[in-house]
Amino acid sequence: MQNSKSSLAALTIGAIGVVYGDIGTSVLYAVKEVFGSGHVPFTPQNVYGVLSIFFWTLTVIVSIKYVVLVLRADNNGEGGLIAMLALASQAVKDKPKLRQALLAVGIFGTSLFYGDGVITPAISVLSAVEGLKIVSPHLDEWVIPLTLVILLMLFVVQKRGTGGIGKFFGPITLVWFATIAVLGASHIVRHPEILKALSPVYAVRFIFEHPKVTFIILGAVVLCVTGAEALYADLGHFGKKPIRVAWFSVVMPALTVNYFGQGALLLAHPEAVKNPFFVMAPDWALLPLVVLATAATVIASQALITGAFSVTKQVVQLGYLPRLNVQHTSVRDTGQIYVPAVNWGLFVAIVIAVVMFRSSSALASAYGIAVTLDMLITTILTFFVIRYGWGYPLALCIGATCWFFLVDLAFFTSNLLKLFEGGWFPLMIGGFIFTLMMTWKRGRSILNEKLVTDAIDLKSFLESVFAVPPLRVPGTAVFLTAEPGTVPNAMLHNLKHNKVLHEHNLFVTVRSHEVPWIGLDRRAEIEPMGHDCWQVILHYGFKNDPDVPRALQQIRARGCELEAMTTSYFLSRDTVVPTIGGGMSAWREKLFAQMHHNASAAADFLNLPNNSVVELGSKVEI
Repeated sequence: MQNSKSSLAALTIGAIGVVYGDIGTSVLYAVKEVFGSGHVPFTPQNVYGVLSIFFWTLTVIVSIKYVVLVLRADNNGEGGLIAMLALASQAVKDKPKLRQALLAVGIFGTSLFYGDGVITPAISVLSAVEGLKIVSPHLDEWVIPLTLVILLMLFVVQKRGTGGIGKFFGPITLVWFATIAVLGASHIVRHPEILKALSPVYAVRFIFEHPKVTFIILGAVVLCVTGAEALYADLGHFGKKPIRVAWFSVVMPALTVNYFGQGALLLAHPEAVKNPFFVMAPDWALLPLVVLATAATVIASQALITGAFSVTKQVVQLGYLPRLNVQHTSVRDTGQIYVPAVNWGLFVAIVIAVVMFRSSSALASAYGIAVTLDMLITTILTFFVIRYGWGYPLALCIGATCWFFLVDLAFFTSNLLKLFEGGWFPLMIGGFIFTLMMTWKRGRSILNEKLVTDAIDLKSFLESVFAVPPLRVPGTAVFLTAEPGTVPNAMLHNLKHNKVLHEHNLFVTVRSHEVPWIGLDRRAEIEPMGHDCWQVILHYGFKNDPDVPRALQQIRARGCELEAMTTSYFLSRDTVVPTIGGGMSAWREKLFAQMHHNASAAADFLNLPNNSVVELGSKVEI
């Protein structure tokens, strides 16, 4: 019992650091953007109304939708948009057209994650460093350079992994939440009447008295729920209970107290609207608060960067992107990975965002569209999961999701007002990634159809080969192919040029599935084909680490001979040429051919998911 409590406490502190870093730093800019926009007349009643909207937005979207409902939709213990997409697509697998539509919607939502991944670190770190302007107006010119230096350091250390510093994330973020709660409480005690805004009456009254203004400021109110998707995405790391305990016991109370403290400050000092969060602090605490806020925003950014690596790996294994160089930064935790292409791609985009927008207020105009659209997509996918996956009655499913759909739709349509003020930026990034993903997936599908059409049946071929057996040489040959039951081109080349066949031959196909994990007991399917030849199919979930040599070593007990020092891996060769069979526009054919041409080197193929055949034909000695 004692160990169980200790484990829950440790996981809860970890969740505070990783899951809630983003939403925890929203206090830096959310209230400022609502009242600083100039759309809300500055009166005490409007302060009550806006704070009430903040509180009930947190309650409805985070507490009820994500913490209570969406966390229930775990995919074998895993969460996130990819896991939800897998659940939804499996739930409607008997409806092909609907399944394809849901896959496209889900992949588009995943693409938007990268747009969010650019804006969030930029606005978080920049808003923290902007506290220097409150310390001294003369430090204004240092805000942008210092922000860029901090971001550069953050991305440089990614290749070293987060294991060493990750253990400090929870305690530092816990200190952050304690600090913002104390700051808020210190102003609430001076104006306790602000707590009346906890009543939804003030939110409803504000909405009915100022419907147009309410619609406009929803684009800024949504800033208070930034990072809500992380609740679900990190389900597999911490579990439901620690995430829920962290939210209701620490995060939501601290956020509520700070937001209401900012409201109390504004009641007494309306001029503090320029940056109410930092004005809350006494002069002596300003510089330490800037340092702590910067640390908190770096942690929030770190969690999102790590999430980008994880999502990329999952998307690659589902066949929507070509292989990327994935480096493991821990020998004990397979979830700690580093993807150089994603790391520096994000960094370049973030630098462009910081230099282009130059302030957290300007970045707030770019923020929101991608986040609210992702929230809307999550709600849509949730409906199909609970209706077709869980089999709940239609009326109950509509009732459970319709309200959230309307709320998400209201926030999304409000954020569309910011489309030309900067909202186009994350949408452009998401659209670019979506085009890459769908082009690769479609191109691989067309190419594989062509390969299957032109392929030679493996069983028939082996019968003809062994009618007049070639010279057999010691060792094991592993032929990696995209489709089982077909003759690998590498084998044809080996017979033609070397005129020999290895003593043992394995024809290996790697398949990725729309489930997070596949255990070792279901890893391999083996079919003996005679003459010491075997057809092997290896199965992986989208969160498994495909490790072909390790998997093959584990099947030796089932009759397959495999010695590490005498094993040769052969890669099937396919050539991408213009007009690979129709089905895509010319520009997408060229894009796919270029992506295919830039595929990784042969050794990386050993970590390759299914349907990813590279243009290589050489032998790789292991």
